[in-house]
Amino acid sequence: MPIIAPSLLSADFLNLQADCTMLNESEADWFHLDVMDGRFVPNISFGLPVIAHIRNATKKVCDVHLMIEEPEKFAEAFKQAGADILTVHLEACRHLHRNVQQIKQLGMKAGIAVNPHTPIDLLEDIIMDTDLVCLMSVNPGFGGQQFIPQTLKKIRQLKSMILEKNAATLIEIDGGVTLDNAPEIIAAGADILVAGNTVFRSTNPVETIAALKRIGI
Repeated sequence: MPIIAPSLLSADFLNLQADCTMLNESEADWFHLDVMDGRFVPNISFGLPVIAHIRNATKKVCDVHLMIEEPEKFAEAFKQAGADILTVHLEACRHLHRNVQQIKQLGMKAGIAVNPHTPIDLLEDIIMDTDLVCLMSVNPGFGGQQFIPQTLKKIRQLKSMILEKNAATLIEIDGGVTLDNAPEIIAAGADILVAGNTVFRSTNPVETIAALKRIGI
């Protein structure tokens, strides 16, 4: 079964406690938390104080996705705020190996996010050090976008690399995931589905999460 990581970027921020409770009571595995700085992406979301409150509201994995410049300056603060997984963008890191090692030394799992236009082969020399690769299936910065079909090819390429290297890296897909395209995404080799609007805009989010969880069974 896939790991389901609803993106709280699509949650109701006036009722965040209620949405956290709903996720806690659902079959969701992780909380996916998108941090944007208005520099790496053309939008600003939420930061450390919100994540610290969410950490206190759940025992589930907090999967923090940094869409920010100079993530190394904030890695320790996100650990203190409660991140279990910290994902940085390949495109934002001049010294990617150093970034990954920093995250691991702080006691978190390390993820690398890759924008839609970035070639998969750039991960070849670091895939063994990486716990998770987050393939962006939309252009990062905004929720509610449509899935980019070329992502399916990238999933297959990445899966081949992971198997060839005998790595334990998980593949996470972030952006435009729906109940309609999720089966094809899982079939291509994805392990983790990030879903924002699909979950939080549905009439019954708990049932939607359960349906996503059962894809591939």
